[in-house]
Amino acid sequence: MPQDLEKLRGEIEAYLRESGMTVFHGVNRLQDPIFQISWDVDRHPDFHEFIDAARSAGIRLIVFSQHAFSLDQIDSALDQLEECDFTREEKRQYESRLRQLQSYEGFTSSLEISFSLDGRVYSFEQHTDWYEVFTDILGELDAALEEEEDVNDDGSLGGYFSNN
Repeated sequence: MPQDLEKLRGEIEAYLRESGMTVFHGVNRLQDPIFQISWDVDRHPDFHEFIDAARSAGIRLIVFSQHAFSLDQIDSALDQLEECDFTREEKRQYESRLRQLQSYEGFTSSLEISFSLDGRVYSFEQHTDWYEVFTDILGELDAALEEEEDVNDDGSLGGYFSNN
């Protein structure tokens, strides 16, 4: 996987134009997983197949979303890290991992093309490997914060045990 998806973004936009598709530049369409069907990019990584399938299904409008990585995302993650109850060493490790990602500022980190059909959203998504590392870190921080919220000040699990 390339470090920057900018070349792929250009290829997708060119193919959409060549295919006669109307492109709506939107935002990521993450919805209820029940209504979203994701393309198997592991076994079928070619976006041409996805667009051809959409066209064969009679689709004329494709939603195209791209995401450029910014330092604001790292700053937000560092703020979230400060709220976590980690040891000093654990915080240093997370901070180091996040700071390593600063070199990707401005890179296109993810792309999504999607369409709606019969109440479902069909999507094709590509992410850089380093962006997946970043989202994994965010997931770990979220989990740590949720875990802390589940524990009351007295150490008991809130809502599970009586204080009586």
